[in-house]
Amino acid sequence: MFRGVTTLSLDTKGRLAVPSRYRDVLSAQGDGRVVVTADPSKCLLLFPLLEWEPIEKKLNSLSSFNPQTRSLQRLLVGNAADLELDTTGRILLPAMLREFAALEKSVVLVGQGAKFELWNESRWQEQMDLALTFKDGDMPDELAGFSL
Repeated sequence: MFRGVTTLSLDTKGRLAVPSRYRDVLSAQGDGRVVVTADPSKCLLLFPLLEWEPIEKKLNSLSSFNPQTRSLQRLLVGNAADLELDTTGRILLPAMLREFAALEKSVVLVGQGAKFELWNESRWQEQMDLALTFKDGDMPDELAGFSL
């Protein structure tokens, strides 16, 4: 399980140094191979290869005659990039995906269970501000009765 928020820096070539606490897991779940793709929220999703493959298979099995489904297939599968951790634990993020998510020097890596989200730092702060603004009646129905 990936959890927690880590602020990281991209180097001038667009490489991201994966925190050491996650490297062993990524190596075990796909021999250091990961898939990075675009997310509708304008961040990137980073999956260990073994976690991504069933998602991709399911997406590709959906009907491409539905315009919304086809758009999601284009976004997620069409933008998916196979990457591999180098010997120092870095991945080179493709320029097109960095541009899509507006990733600059300072980025935020957010553990989300079986995957990570990779955010532009200011966009991540906007997401956190939104998460703190539930108004009366805005709570999703599936959270009714949920308690921490």
